[in-house]
Amino acid sequence: MNNFVSRTLVTVVGLPLVLSVLWLGGWWLFGLVAVAGFIGVHEFVTTARPLRPLAPALYLGVLLALIGAESGGLVWMLGGFLATFVLAFLLDTAAETRAPTTAAVGSSVLGSAWIGLGLGFVILLRQMQMEPRLTAFAVVLTVFAADTVAYLVGRIAGRHKLAPRLSPKKTWEGLVAGAAAGIFVSFIALYDTRHKYLCVWQAVVLGVLVVAAAVIGDLFESALKRDLEVKDTGRLLGGHGGVLDRVDALLFAAPIAYFLVLAYGFR
Repeated sequence: MNNFVSRTLVTVVGLPLVLSVLWLGGWWLFGLVAVAGFIGVHEFVTTARPLRPLAPALYLGVLLALIGAESGGLVWMLGGFLATFVLAFLLDTAAETRAPTTAAVGSSVLGSAWIGLGLGFVILLRQMQMEPRLTAFAVVLTVFAADTVAYLVGRIAGRHKLAPRLSPKKTWEGLVAGAAAGIFVSFIALYDTRHKYLCVWQAVVLGVLVVAAAVIGDLFESALKRDLEVKDTGRLLGGHGGVLDRVDALLFAAPIAYFLVLAYGFR
């Protein structure tokens, strides 16, 4: 099975599942996010093995952050994440064979923040009091549209490399086409509620920032993989790579979207 076919099959199965769980919200969404988070932690620990991240601190920190997001909101999510600092330091101190503390604790905290907080904001988006389903759908579909169109256009017509040192396959043609698609999806998704929720310009700005954050999130993961000399974080999702390869854009886009909607005056 070639790369394109496997990517298509995963998308056909995965996207309806994700949207269905987003529609249900609550502990259904928590369950899906927790599974993705634990797989993501496994991928991160495996990929970052040279830095010796402290896996128990990572797993527990991500779990506490997600439980905090689901049961107590933003403050409790941050509190759960901060437990990673203490757990990682205690584990590093007690370990018989110790890696440099800066590398072990630093990589553990990085992984917990990247995965736990990124996924936690997906939960927080779905908990917003005003149009929670619509907001979560708009963000996820904007990220998906931008990523998919960028991949297809880059594959077919890409000529100019976007970041050849970090991600040789990404092109400026793909970026422009993907950005246009993502902004259009954000505009369409939120258009019917323009008189009571986000107006047209706010929906467009949301689309612009979500797309920008998604691109940065993708490049961030590419930079990590380059440093650690790996192609993908895993093979679970076929042509998509691992779970982190699939959700890297969302891990940056969800926090941006959450705080932007707050800045607009909605909660």
